[in-house]
Amino acid sequence: MKNGGIMNKRERIKIVFLYGVFICYILLLIKILFLSRISPLELFNSQRTLFRSINLIPFHSIMEYISGSSDTLRRFALGNVVGNIVIFIPLGIYLPLFKNDKRVKTNLLFIFIMSLFVEIIQGLLGIGASDIDDIILNCLGGWIGISGYKFLLFILRDEKKVHTAITILSVIVGLPVILYLLFMMRMRF
Repeated sequence: MKNGGIMNKRERIKIVFLYGVFICYILLLIKILFLSRISPLELFNSQRTLFRSINLIPFHSIMEYISGSSDTLRRFALGNVVGNIVIFIPLGIYLPLFKNDKRVKTNLLFIFIMSLFVEIIQGLLGIGASDIDDIILNCLGGWIGISGYKFLLFILRDEKKVHTAITILSVIVGLPVILYLLFMMRMRF
């Protein structure tokens, strides 16, 4: 009976840490996707200049980046492409962890819908370019994360061990990276 109580306490602590890191990750996503170019106070200022750009041609922006003539454009392009992939990898890891439905297709569809929603909101609020390439890259990142989760499950062969491993990685690696990025970006809410 005593061991059961200790396990319950450990499980609760693990869940608190995991959800804490996930909430920090969501805050970072909000900052990167919606507030990196504009402060929350400016967002609804009627005097601000809206920036709207829409690309519905798959791989058009990526090809422009690749064929760009300046080194600055290529560096920006690389950062944009890699960034759009990397920021959705954690979501791909956390989704199958938190959801009962662990199917790749279902979780990838959720990531697609979330990415589409982000692009629509960016376009409506005039805070960035709405780009099909961003959706493609976000889905690639999500797929990498889902694959990472599936790989851990294959290696560890136990969902509780995967849960523990992801919690440990989230606290040791994820949280410091997230907090660093939040403070480097001068997080203001």
